[in-house]
Amino acid sequence: MDYFLTEQQKMIKDLAKRIAEEKVMPVRAELDEKEEFPTAIMKDLADADLLRVFVPEAYEGLGGGCTELCLVVEQLSRVCSGVAVSYAANALGTFVLMDFGTEEQKQKWLPDVAAGRKLAAFALTEPTAGSDASSIKTTADKVEGGYILNGTKQFITNGGDAELYTVIALTDKTKGARGASAFMVEKNTPGFTFGKKEKKMGIRASSTRELVFKNCFIPQTALLGREGAGFLQTMRLLDRSRPGIGAQALGLSQGALEAAVDYTRQRVQFGHPLISIGVVQDMLADMAIKVEASRALIYATARYIDSGAKGFTEYSAMAKVFASDMAMDVTTNAVQVCGGAGYMKDYPLEKFMRDAKITQIYEGSNQVLRNAIAIELRKRKAKAE
Repeated sequence: MDYFLTEQQKMIKDLAKRIAEEKVMPVRAELDEKEEFPTAIMKDLADADLLRVFVPEAYEGLGGGCTELCLVVEQLSRVCSGVAVSYAANALGTFVLMDFGTEEQKQKWLPDVAAGRKLAAFALTEPTAGSDASSIKTTADKVEGGYILNGTKQFITNGGDAELYTVIALTDKTKGARGASAFMVEKNTPGFTFGKKEKKMGIRASSTRELVFKNCFIPQTALLGREGAGFLQTMRLLDRSRPGIGAQALGLSQGALEAAVDYTRQRVQFGHPLISIGVVQDMLADMAIKVEASRALIYATARYIDSGAKGFTEYSAMAKVFASDMAMDVTTNAVQVCGGAGYMKDYPLEKFMRDAKITQIYEGSNQVLRNAIAIELRKRKAKAE
């Protein structure tokens, strides 16, 4: 379907697709097997200026928005979600800086992100704070000239491989969520170390590590925005980024669908290619319908966000929930129609299925986001009355 992308958007999409097929596809199985961060591929993406997509033009970026970011994530995920999430987490780690940083802070860090000289990450989750993000325990105590960070962040994408970290910590423990603030913390800051690298079911090419802060001093200039605004900044960030998770789910589903169609065209059973059998045709058709429906919702939501409209929380959540649930359904059925071959590591389908699961979990579990959607529906009804 033609989604009437601009010429620049078409170029970004085509470039991401070419890099995915030429650079990622030959090594995706190896990266997955070795659980190896795609350092060389991130350099390829930087050399192609794709790390500039989401950075404003004033800071050496291309000035793209949610739509452009989703286009890149979709094409990378069509081949390998582990690579795609490494790319997307880099954007996630800079959004608070772009939205709330001072001009001096933006000039200091954003050009390096745009050029790929430094990768970024976002650090919110803790051992006791997952879906309940307001329960964070990491503290930032005010001292002369800055703050002292103490605490542990868990399950941080790009952890250890990124050079810049947006860290959410409590500057006032008595205020709960209203006492949280956002800071930009650089790798190699004394008192900032990394814990174990997690071993995961899927997206194994991406790195997921603990961040450990022990009497870590950061200057006053590390504070993003004002004290106490960290939780609201985080909620705004996640509303803006969730279509990107939808795009990840969409891309891997598209890849699984394409692989399933290719296999069922070639595999002969009962004297006919599998794709000529009615029940297989029905399954493939249903998969294609769900993929295209997800694409329509994600693109529409991304464009709505880019328009500058307010109140897109529920639509952002819808895009993520619908696409990620669809991804589990489509990848499971892709494995099913390909039978034993779909279950084997010689084919990419089992990897697509493993990679799909996380999209239902991170950046807000689908159960929590359904609650958020229902709350927005109730608010809208109350406002109308």
